[in-house]
Amino acid sequence: MRGEVENAGAEKDEEKAHPVAVAWRPVLREVVRAFVRGDYELADGVPSVLPVPAATAEQIRKYVADYGATLIELPDAAWETSCAQWMGNGWEVLVDLWTQEEGPSDLVLHLDVTESGTGYRFKVHLVYVP
Repeated sequence: MRGEVENAGAEKDEEKAHPVAVAWRPVLREVVRAFVRGDYELADGVPSVLPVPAATAEQIRKYVADYGATLIELPDAAWETSCAQWMGNGWEVLVDLWTQEEGPSDLVLHLDVTESGTGYRFKVHLVYVP
């Protein structure tokens, strides 16, 4: 619990990556939950997350299909290896994805997070193997 309190906020540190802010985790879980359902465009909507353009959604769909494993919802253990780094005007975030066949996979969800007047804005870039 103490680690969660310490990491509750997003760290603005350009020198190194930090754990994903606790406040962002429910939103990121919803994004992955949508991907598990096959909703790569986030057509059903996730609060604070921009819709994914059709071309990007198709790339994500193809990468996941080519990877050959079934995405599952994020377990708590995903936060142990996922990270965020301040880039001067927002955070670059890498969320390690899990699959039914492997547990922790080589796939990551790459997105940007920026501050807005009402909290944070999330923009999905891609799912890929780094």
